[in-house]
Parts: sequence; structure tokens; C-alpha cells
Amino acid sequence: MLRGKTVMVTGASSGIGEAAARLFAAQGAAVTVMARREDRLHALAEDISAAGGSALVTAGDVTSPADVRRAVTAAVAMYGRLDAAFNNAGWGSVGSPLHETDDAVFEQIMDVNVRGVWNCLKEQVPVMLRQGAGSIVNTSSTAGSFATGAIAPYVAAKHAVLGLTRAAAAEYGDRGIRVNALMVGSTRTELMETAMEQVPRLEQAAVARAVQHRLADPGEVAEAALWLCSDHASFVTGAGVPVDGGCSAV
Repeated sequence: MLRGKTVMVTGASSGIGEAAARLFAAQGAAVTVMARREDRLHALAEDISAAGGSALVTAGDVTSPADVRRAVTAAVAMYGRLDAAFNNAGWGSVGSPLHETDDAVFEQIMDVNVRGVWNCLKEQVPVMLRQGAGSIVNTSSTAGSFATGAIAPYVAAKHAVLGLTRAAAAEYGDRGIRVNALMVGSTRTELMETAMEQVPRLEQAAVARAVQHRLADPGEVAEAALWLCSDHASFVTGAGVPVDGGCSAV
């Protein structure tokens, strides 16, 4: 689906981002992987190379405009273009009532989830404008559609990701750039596992919300990102695509 294309993936050191990088590479893409944990990125790149793929490691923090700029510049320098991007990096914390949530928690959640996507769009869009084509997928959440059991800052941040997605899609749709979001349900990632260890009832609550009564595997979400990044989704833009086991259906 992505043969001959180059794709950037953020949050690639674990979970959905790692699964997506592996899947994209298996589907023929040259991948640029970005995250803060450089050791994990190198291990991922080695696995991709061993399987016959191509991966460029660009360690950095999406909250840093300079880090994102360096990653995009490196991807273009290495591969000549940037056909697609999966802006997946995100962060959340165990819930607390809004009035008891520290300002620092609010700021970090907004910084990673919203500023991170903003920084990526700012650097990726100009490259795609020069090419006259490109596809961008941002990771939002079911919390970006309605209030869930997540804390208020996370709900606000994921709503903002969907808003940025729609705004960018409307602005650049007639210039060959598609921008979509994944509205992801509870997924068995490291972040989720940590949260469930801290709050044991969290898994039961998450499973109960989904029609399929289970958590997603990161690879299942990666498959949706693959389709949106590919030309198979050529008439899809400005969409918030649910990947939530039916959570949004009830």
C-alpha cells in the first residue's frame, strides 16, 4: 500500500507508533521514526532493516519545534520527499477531578497532544505543498468526540487535535494534502498498561464501553493509519475515523 513512499511516524518507540512503523515498512514505505527514547528507536530501525526495510532514526520531542524541524529536514534529506505522516505521539495521566488537577498536568497534556501535532503540521505541510501532495494522520481519541472517563485536560486536548485536523484539511484540501484523525479507543499500549496498574478498575470500565468488549491491539490501530496514509483513502479528508471497538456506536 505504501511501496515507494516515505512516511514519518512520531511516538514510534512503543505502542501504536511502533506498530505503525513496522507495518508501514512491511508495506514498502521508507519510515522516519521519531520519539524521545533513542535506544528503542535504534532497536526498531534494526528490526526494520533486518526485514529488508528502510528506517531513519530521528530522536526528539514533538513539543520542541526545533526537534520536529530537524526530523522533517532529515527525512527529506534522506529520502527526497515526505509522502505521509502519522502524528501519533501523545500523553495522558490517571484521572482526577478537574478542580483537583494540577496546572502542570494540564500544561503537559496540552503540550504533548496539541502543541506536538501543531509543531508537526507546521513542518510537514510546507514540504507537502512543494510536492503538491501528501497525507497526514493525527491520533485523537474517543475522548476527542465525547467526554469519557479520562481527565478533562485529555478530553480537551483530543478535541483540539480533531479541530486542528479539520482546519488543516479545509485549508489544504485543494492543494493535494489530505489530513485525517484517528479517534482511538482504549488500546493495550504501555501507557494504558501503566494506567491500569494504577487504577485496576480502568480496564473493566474500558472494556465495558466497547461493543466488542475488549481493548484494541496497537496493530489494529496501525492498520487504520496505514489505509488513511495510502492512496486507497484518496477521497477521505477532514475525517475523524473511529477505531474504538464500537464505543462511539452506543
